[in-house]
Amino acid sequence: MAAAAVAAVCLGESMAVLLPDRPGPLESVESFRHTIGGAESNVACTLAALGTPTAWISRVGDDGFGRRLTAELAAHGVDTSAVAVDPLRPTGLYVKEVGSPGTHPRDLGPGRSRLHYYRTGSAAAALGPSLLDDPSAAALLAGAGLLHLSGISAALSDSCLALLHALLADRRPGRTVSFDLNWRPALWHGRDASVLPALLDAADLVLLGADEAEAVLGTGDPAALRALLPSPATLVVKDADRQATAIGRDGRTVTEPAPAVAVVEATGAGDAFAAGYLHATARGLDQRRRLRLGHLCAAAALTTPGDRARPPAPQVVARLLDATPAQWAATRVDASGIVSPLLVQTRRDDR
Repeated sequence: MAAAAVAAVCLGESMAVLLPDRPGPLESVESFRHTIGGAESNVACTLAALGTPTAWISRVGDDGFGRRLTAELAAHGVDTSAVAVDPLRPTGLYVKEVGSPGTHPRDLGPGRSRLHYYRTGSAAAALGPSLLDDPSAAALLAGAGLLHLSGISAALSDSCLALLHALLADRRPGRTVSFDLNWRPALWHGRDASVLPALLDAADLVLLGADEAEAVLGTGDPAALRALLPSPATLVVKDADRQATAIGRDGRTVTEPAPAVAVVEATGAGDAFAAGYLHATARGLDQRRRLRLGHLCAAAALTTPGDRARPPAPQVVARLLDATPAQWAATRVDASGIVSPLLVQTRRDDR
């Protein structure tokens, strides 16, 4: 993919992932499946699947994990031309633990999961402002209308934090900078999380969950958060499985309920929501449709055991984005797909 064709750039660490072959505490799991994961690369893959040409910028180690990671992202249609290979530092790794209905005292319980990170000193932790002097990265950043960042990068190292400050200070006409809080308490151990409010307020578009906003900013209330973060053009607050609210700088508010979802596993749902919302934003859709596409992409991730899921078919999305409030409220999603009165009626009409 040529740099000129890239519409969005996602920047941040992605890692090798070990998924257990069955639920339960790690000490009882005998084998794992190797895949990849990372908030910004999850967003990149879903954006590409939705049809937004997207690049991922980061660093990986000169190891099998890094080569697998880069190849898999490229196979998802993501431009990896500005991914640097570090000959000394390793690719980051995390291990997922999945709860079960079992009776083991350390079992997380059904529907819950925990991520165990092994990323200290990783290749991506060495990202810094010098990235802006790299010709490949500079070309992608110059041509993209959307730059997506997250609070995870700020927790990795001082140099990563400095890079975020540099990117947020580099305001360019026609480019939207989105910032997902992505609060990971374990990553902030020994680091100063008080840097996060200023980073959020420097972005054009902020995405955050009400629960993580409560932890970091002291409130999960959309109106209170808007007062705390006055600068972004739009603030999107996700209230778990209930609803999402978008608030403009002028105070205009749009709230859209989430469809009912039979959750298989929650990891990656926030990244999928972000990708759906960002894709709809890039297409110029109104706030209600942006929130709905975010919900639909999140629902696909929630009903899949991995971190990423293929978004619903474009024709299904198009109909649901135009659904009446009653039709949307009656929509539900499970592992078999989307069930909606609108889709049932459409199939009858097509016969």
